[in-house]
Amino acid sequence: MAKKKTSKKAVKKAVKKATKTAKPAARKKVKVAVKALKVKKLQAIPTGYEKATPYIIVNNGVAALDFYKRAFGAVELYRFDAPGGKIGHAEFKIGKSNFMIADEYPEMGAVSPSSLGGSPVGFYIYVKDVDSFFRKALSEGAKEEQPVEDKFYGDRAGTLIDPFGHKWSFGTHFRDVPMEEMKVKADEMASAATPEDSSVDSDDFPNISDDLPNF
Repeated sequence: MAKKKTSKKAVKKAVKKATKTAKPAARKKVKVAVKALKVKKLQAIPTGYEKATPYIIVNNGVAALDFYKRAFGAVELYRFDAPGGKIGHAEFKIGKSNFMIADEYPEMGAVSPSSLGGSPVGFYIYVKDVDSFFRKALSEGAKEEQPVEDKFYGDRAGTLIDPFGHKWSFGTHFRDVPMEEMKVKADEMASAATPEDSSVDSDDFPNISDDLPNF
């Protein structure tokens, strides 16, 4: 005959009864035993990883992690070292954004911007004070690609290139701009640009998504 499975409700009822009738010392033991039996529920999507997590490939992961800490205030979560002083895998946070990073391994298809001559991908992160943040990053060795300025979409932002070839844009939101107004401004800028001499910077057109606040 199959053993009947005890329900959670029945277990709670039995524990409650035992706790009430037992002496103080016994009660404490019951509570400790119950706490030990509690198993943390496995999360299919870990906390903090609900959105896309960029995986950065660099040439010299140790130096890159050190730079991100100094320039961007990154917090290293952990790292797995690899032979030859390389990083096999590491993770860090900038604000609430998670990043993964590793040294390049061309034989495995992991190539850095240094080997490719640049990167087609950029990162956009909001900070509380973009001006001071930007100055700090530049003082630590980042290269300015576009200075910090007020954008038509309500952000004060600028773009820089880190010493390892990755592009970063940082911004502080200062005004909620209606979508209709943004579209008019974008159309004006596009109309003013010519194929021969375009004065419109691609950084003036961020990928507007649900993740951008108040848009």
